[in-house]
Amino acid sequence: QLQASGGGLVQAGGSLRLSCAPSGRIFSIERMAWYRQTPGKQRDLVATIASGVTRYADSIKGRFSVSKDNAKNTIYLNMNSLKPEDTAVYYCQIISRGNIYWGQGTLVTVSS
Repeated sequence: QLQASGGGLVQAGGSLRLSCAPSGRIFSIERMAWYRQTPGKQRDLVATIASGVTRYADSIKGRFSVSKDNAKNTIYLNMNSLKPEDTAVYYCQIISRGNIYWGQGTLVTVSS
């Protein structure tokens, strides 16, 4: 129900912008978030935005920023100064009225 896009291959130090939008309208959004996961590891929270407040994992502070377009119900993750350790599948999440929606994931690969 959520479509994530924008992943790809980038060199270390480069930038990418991920987007995530629902296929249909989602009302009463409580929180929008980005997670990432590498093979064999748990899915980790990267950034959240709720009631206008953004929060970030320590590992990406100062390099990534999250934003949203309310009219489009779209969430973005701007990623700068990418590092090889940022390589992962990135997932978007929306929580609305107690329901949790996940995107299908988009792969980000950062080469050294």
